[in-house]
Amino acid sequence: MSTFITIIGTAGAVVLLLAYALVSSGRMSADKLPYQLLNFGGAATLMINSAYYSAWPSAGLNLVWSGIGVWTLGRLVTRRATARRHAAEPTPAPGR
Repeated sequence: MSTFITIIGTAGAVVLLLAYALVSSGRMSADKLPYQLLNFGGAATLMINSAYYSAWPSAGLNLVWSGIGVWTLGRLVTRRATARRHAAEPTPAPGR
């Protein structure tokens, strides 16, 4: 089990660094779904790794980081759904 936890923690760190590098280089936007998914996934796996190894400050940080990711993902999904709903509504004829 320890090896598995180490692997997912390492993968989480790589994902977070990749997301940060992509945003910093302008290849990805921080206010879009792909970045937020990478950010959440990396933080969640690092949280699991940190908690397993009793690194509580790091686990707490990544818990908050994951929570921010969930909140941001919820906002993005809500915005997309609202935009799709408005796009699907028929436009009233002029003069009505």
